[in-house]
Amino acid sequence: MKKMLVVYYSWSNGNTRRIAQALAEKTGAQLAAIDTVKAYTGSYDDVVAQGQREVQQGYMPAVRDIGFAIRDFDVIAVGTPTWWYTMAPAVHTFLHSKDWNGKTVIPFMTNGGWPGHVIKDMKKECVGAEIALPMEIRFDSNGGDHMETPQKDVNRWISEVKNMLD
Repeated sequence: MKKMLVVYYSWSNGNTRRIAQALAEKTGAQLAAIDTVKAYTGSYDDVVAQGQREVQQGYMPAVRDIGFAIRDFDVIAVGTPTWWYTMAPAVHTFLHSKDWNGKTVIPFMTNGGWPGHVIKDMKKECVGAEIALPMEIRFDSNGGDHMETPQKDVNRWISEVKNMLD
């Protein structure tokens, strides 16, 4: 059986964390959060504005060590919320800083109505990896935690991930 790690970044409502936790729990994978060295502060609107500036500038914030070595895993699922039509800057930093050669990467993302080009951008950062089973999970467009993607679709994706580990 292949060894799997689920890595995610989640900021406001924990939507991406919720999906990552379910994936790790149902596949028996290790779970790790990506955290920025300097936490985002201020109101929701302040952070949204800061996130927009960071995405537009291609800024990659410093991130904390996740506590696991990518080289120790065969399959790495990486989850991100959508920030201005792409991955969160912290996920960009994480993906950009790792050696993906010989790994299988499962990119997944959460969004509030427009997935943008998140998965495409994530794939670009995983040079040398095989990309498998990308998933887009939609939540309500008001920034809330109501999942609009049917739970059965998420469950089917998790089952497919689990099956590829055998």
